[in-house]
Amino acid sequence: MDLNADFTQRVVIHSDQLDWRPSPMQGVDRRMLDRIGGEVARATSIVRYAAGSTFSEHTHTGGEEFIVLDGVFQDEHGDYPAGTYVRNPPTTAHTPRSALGCTIFVKLWQFDMNDRNQFRKTMRDMLAPPIEGIATALLHQDMLETVTFSRLDAGAILTNSKSGGIEMLVIDGMVEEGGEPLGKGAWLRLPDGKPLTAIAGADGAQIWIKSGHLIHARPPAI
Repeated sequence: MDLNADFTQRVVIHSDQLDWRPSPMQGVDRRMLDRIGGEVARATSIVRYAAGSTFSEHTHTGGEEFIVLDGVFQDEHGDYPAGTYVRNPPTTAHTPRSALGCTIFVKLWQFDMNDRNQFRKTMRDMLAPPIEGIATALLHQDMLETVTFSRLDAGAILTNSKSGGIEMLVIDGMVEEGGEPLGKGAWLRLPDGKPLTAIAGADGAQIWIKSGHLIHARPPAI
């Protein structure tokens, strides 16, 4: 399955307008944003766990990173409340579940295969003091990518001109990009060479950004 697999194109998806599709596990549904492959795929998705649902134990052969958007995600390593950013690199394994239900933004098969840096971070706790209405947390950085979380005051302008492609998720609030309003749940992907200019709306915004990674995009090595 190829979905938004042309990384030379600008893509915007208002995820709250997509239908939920069932996963192979009962009670776990997803909204697909981009995908190359079948059930084993280089994929970006919004995933919803119903209360009491469990996903079978699995190994992250190609790595997994996710943000808990609401509720509490759980596995045998602990509880992950809303606002938690997690990186599970290649070779790690777990059995996901959620007693009360949760929604996560998750990316699969998008790691350096030699990465073994596993961690969880509470994003708001990482925020540096604001500059011109923008407080930013550096969540992860390596030779291939930079991952940040930013909280924008109303009217604040965030720019990013890093090479290698840019991806943005609006976690809360609203921003305008390219003349288009992007509300909570909106996902934007810009190709290599296309800079980002995001202007926060009247209530501000919280956004997650990954940059530099799209030029390294490959299908999963099965």
